[in-house]
Amino acid sequence: MIPRRRHRVAVLVLPGVLPLEFGAATQIFARDPHYDLAVCAEARTVPGSGFTITTAAGLEGLERAETVIVPGYEDVDAVVTTAALDALRTAHAKGVRLVSICSGAFALALAGVLNGRRATTHWRWADELQRRFPEIEVLPNRLFVDDGDLLTSAGVTTGIDLCLHLIRRDHGAAAANTRARYLVAPPQRHGGQAQYVERLVRSEENGNELDSLREWMRENLALPLDLDMLAQRAHMSRRTLTRRFREETGVAPMAWLTDARLDRARELLETTAEPVEKIGRLTGLGAPASVRAAFHRRVGTSPQEYRSLFRHLATSG
Repeated sequence: MIPRRRHRVAVLVLPGVLPLEFGAATQIFARDPHYDLAVCAEARTVPGSGFTITTAAGLEGLERAETVIVPGYEDVDAVVTTAALDALRTAHAKGVRLVSICSGAFALALAGVLNGRRATTHWRWADELQRRFPEIEVLPNRLFVDDGDLLTSAGVTTGIDLCLHLIRRDHGAAAANTRARYLVAPPQRHGGQAQYVERLVRSEENGNELDSLREWMRENLALPLDLDMLAQRAHMSRRTLTRRFREETGVAPMAWLTDARLDRARELLETTAEPVEKIGRLTGLGAPASVRAAFHRRVGTSPQEYRSLFRHLATSG
């Protein structure tokens, strides 16, 4: 049964708003019988990323809402006005649930409401969010983070994931599944952002002392490499190798090696039909159980789910 009083959702449009992030929120809640949707902004006409939005309500619409959604905007360095930030703070202080999609997390961070809380954003901006706002516990591999009255999501399609999660939280799985079927979207996705992040790029290493060692490691992933072997090849002590490796890459040699092995395994899963057992041998990740454990730990999904995802993306693209 549809409740007599609908839950009031306000979408706060900031200059440079991204069309897909804005569309995800409005498409889902404008057509759901459980919700009333209002699009709000400081100015009635707002320039978006390649388009213009005319809004029906001003910032006062945030105070009347029960949930406020901030879609991502194009430039995370853009100034968010004091009036918009004050409206977010005031709404949150009154118990309004705040939600961000993609770079919209920066607006919530600027308002100060994420201090001491857990949050995420698009993987491209996660480090920047953590650098600028060290009081926030940024979880870069999460598709979305539900921290009670503050919810944040990564980029574009994870906004759909989060909106469906809100419906599930508010009205149960059946309501969320019905909305998902309408959107032709999965009701719930598994895994994290790591499965979408660009893989290791060779060209990013220019003129570093250990370039040749890393290239040799890439070419010999199947070998049982250990720190002693790497130190011997680099003609360094274990301690010196670890220190210089960290200086050049930001991580220890064996952690980098695991990432390189996973990088190669991901490529094989995307482009071949090789069984997981063989992929484990080719990459040095080991037995299928070890491959699965590494994927769950570092990518957030299983090898089979990862392969299925990218086969689907390839056939649907």
